Amino acid sequence: MDRRTFLKGTGALGITAVVQEFPALVRGAGQEIKIGATHPLTGPMADIGQSCRRGMLLAVEKINAEGGIKSLGGAPLKLLEGDDQAKPEVGIAETERLIREGAVILTGPFTSQVAMAATQVAEQHRIPYVVSIGAADQITERGFKYTFRIFVTTDTIGQDVIKYIVKLSEVTNVPIKTAVLIHTNDLFGKVQSDKVVEHLKKAGSPFEIVERISYDYTSKDLSVEVARAKAAKPDVLLPISRLQDAILITREMFKQRFEVKGIIGAPSPGHYETEYIKSLGKLAEYTLDAAPWYNVKDPKVQAISTEFEKKFNKFFDLNAAYSYDAILVIADALERAASTEPDKLVEALRATRLNNHLMISKGPIQFDEKGNNINAGLSFFQIQEGRVKVIFPEEYAEAKVVFPVPLWSERK
Repeated sequence: MDRRTFLKGTGALGITAVVQEFPALVRGAGQEIKIGATHPLTGPMADIGQSCRRGMLLAVEKINAEGGIKSLGGAPLKLLEGDDQAKPEVGIAETERLIREGAVILTGPFTSQVAMAATQVAEQHRIPYVVSIGAADQITERGFKYTFRIFVTTDTIGQDVIKYIVKLSEVTNVPIKTAVLIHTNDLFGKVQSDKVVEHLKKAGSPFEIVERISYDYTSKDLSVEVARAKAAKPDVLLPISRLQDAILITREMFKQRFEVKGIIGAPSPGHYETEYIKSLGKLAEYTLDAAPWYNVKDPKVQAISTEFEKKFNKFFDLNAAYSYDAILVIADALERAASTEPDKLVEALRATRLNNHLMISKGPIQFDEKGNNINAGLSFFQIQEGRVKVIFPEEYAEAKVVFPVPLWSERK
């Protein structure tokens, strides 16, 4: 990828990136290894970004406590932090700053639009980037050498969402004939909603989307959108939302007495966040989602979850777990490469077969030729008794699903 191609790509995002020359990094055995990470630490997604950050900090702390990177003389890891504010242009500036400050490998960010921009910077400077969370297929469709993603792709998500909705109907013997798809108009919302529609058709259209509604996730009032969804009289609502808009949608549904058999995230990150559950209380109960989740039955994962919650006084969630896994992948690659030289790290990342990860998946973290984790997948869960409980796959199940859900007036 040459300079002209890079600038053209960033221009397509409405961004003007200033590419600077950075000095080569020379590191001796035992010296600290700097990992650059950007997240939306301020702004409307700050709660999510902070959860990602905490997951990485805990992983770095544990790896260092266990002796650091042994093949590099016990070199400790250091997390260099950046706040991308969920804005691509800020993500570019922060990524450049982290490289300038000595980051030999990068990770983050959370939003797909920032991942698109930040990985272009990394590619230009030949710095490996392990995308912890960021689903849009386009992130790994550009032929980049230095980009790897442990998160699930939008195509896989779309396929799994339809599979789990159909399974929900079959297991409960409750028909789902119609749905309203309501989604954010950011990159993730647009791409993911298209994938849901695409895979619904591929599955033979087991139910019909009778209305599709797009909105700005920074909106302060979604009453019109909810009223429009209500007018369509769907069996279920399929949101693809962020945190604050998810809270707005649910409150407005309660206010308008918009009754459905269930709210089923497709997936909807906002509808399972800790702050969603805390803010809404009983109104959050019985919300369903098809999304990645960590393996709650693994004793090692349980111990990490307990330690996280004790240390930060915050609920351990998907964002923290995937971010923790990103550091595990980076540490594993550093250990096997016995080097911080970029191309050696890329070679090690391509050979990754990491079984010791936290997420429910189809196998080890393992990358294909595009840099995607071939074993990433979804679970299906429901908020019950104030927390997420896995329903499918059955081998990870913590509870039986409640479907259809109680009326708003019957919530206790």
